[in-house]
Amino acid sequence: MNSKVTFLTVLGSTGSIGKSTLDVVARHPDKYRIFALTANQQDELLFAQCQQFLPQFAVLLDAAAAARLASKIKQAGLATEVLTGIEALEQVSADSQVDAVMAAIVGAAGLRPTLAAARAGKKILLANKETLVMAGRLFMDAVRQSGSPLLPIDSEHNAIFQSLPSNYAGNMAASGISKILLTASGGPFRNTPLSDLKNVTPAQACAHPNWTMGRKISVDSASMMNKGLEVIEAHWLFSAGADDIQVVVHPQSVIHSLVQYVDGSVLAQLGNPDMRTPIAYGLAYPERIDAGVAMLDLFKIARLDFVAPDFERFPCLALAYQALRAGGTAPSIMNAANEVAVEAFLNEQIAFLDIPRLINTALEKIPSHVINALDDVLNADAEARRVVAEIIAR
Repeated sequence: MNSKVTFLTVLGSTGSIGKSTLDVVARHPDKYRIFALTANQQDELLFAQCQQFLPQFAVLLDAAAAARLASKIKQAGLATEVLTGIEALEQVSADSQVDAVMAAIVGAAGLRPTLAAARAGKKILLANKETLVMAGRLFMDAVRQSGSPLLPIDSEHNAIFQSLPSNYAGNMAASGISKILLTASGGPFRNTPLSDLKNVTPAQACAHPNWTMGRKISVDSASMMNKGLEVIEAHWLFSAGADDIQVVVHPQSVIHSLVQYVDGSVLAQLGNPDMRTPIAYGLAYPERIDAGVAMLDLFKIARLDFVAPDFERFPCLALAYQALRAGGTAPSIMNAANEVAVEAFLNEQIAFLDIPRLINTALEKIPSHVINALDDVLNADAEARRVVAEIIAR
């Protein structure tokens, strides 16, 4: 049993993954210490977290929020130092005192600090999809060069990781693997008549039937872009081609993903839909610790259903496969277009079905380029945001 205390930076501590991470950490004070907590602008919640976990650093991207937090920290007599800006996120991800980084910032904002953690050789608990979607090759190269232990935290990729051979080295054929089966709940609109999708509201899109998530991720789940991003993640994490990754709609969200072998075996990981399970697995790997999650009651579940995804209903999933096959900066363009479109939908500027239309337009208008450096990714991201924002404004 490893008795060493792990010092942890939580990128995105005020989001759903960040809060679940802190819940697990609080159950094991003998194993984990919080080095840094970070957020975008939720200074009130971040202050409460600082009071409980006493981190050495707290980082806010928003300067005004950081100033408010610094004032609260000073009045409370806490020793936490408040920093602001993307460079500060990189600093607390790569600091020599840090053992592990929970990368849970939603969106492209998580790319640079996660990449900094990889280059510094930290154990990375990866919950930020966009790092792999936008810069998969750059990130995986950094992980290999530094020797960073990489643990996927998305429930689906965590399930695949658990279902692969322990010595899996990225060669599916050599490991006797025929296919990766990525499960999807189908979200709130799995059975909604197609004619009704044009009128759905942000509140309806955010009402996920199984998981409690942030608003952006909830909309991505409703459009199944979330699953498209996960297909691209799986490609980089497990060296799997687009044709080797099959999405399976599984409404109960009990089987989190499966691996199919050439001998006919299919290995799966099951559990209640609670992100604390993969978080605890990643934190303690290769050991297992209590996550505070209720045990799965198969008798209560009673049945498990599986259907093929409907690409007419979920065009975002088809666009993700298209971007993966195109390669280069196409996934970055797709991701940026989606982020801008989802924000516009949440602000009631566009309709739900405009999201895939805007993504498709961006992919058609902006040529994909080979990625040689991080600037190639960031430039494609910026161009896609500009193009989609202009279309929305018109």
